Amino acid sequence: QVQLVESGGGLVQAGGSLRVSCAASGRTFSINAMAWFRQVPGKEREFVAVITWSEGNTYVPDSVKGRFTISRDNAKNTMYLQMNSLKPEDTAVYYCAASKDYSGMRDYRYDYWGQGTQVTVSS
Repeated sequence: QVQLVESGGGLVQAGGSLRVSCAASGRTFSINAMAWFRQVPGKEREFVAVITWSEGNTYVPDSVKGRFTISRDNAKNTMYLQMNSLKPEDTAVYYCAASKDYSGMRDYRYDYWGQGTQVTVSS
């Protein structure tokens, strides 16, 4: 099993920056990739970014490209999402997820999930 704990969410003004973290513990050697998703009440969960755990390959969709950066620190078993130029529409609960054998955008393919951290961007 892998346990994931997010931190770093909060309230920020539009145009500001925020970094959220996801600390992994347990059988971290089994992780192939980790990802960030976000969800607004009443809407489907949205893919935000993914990083492969060994190689560090990353992918972010066009919706956040140029503003969000995903990274990881293998020594600390921690993944980060640096969010710049935040917009009110980035407001959501941000979840980290880990997969044993997948590195794509489909949330149902991820095996482990954190509890989420709220990010609120005020206009």
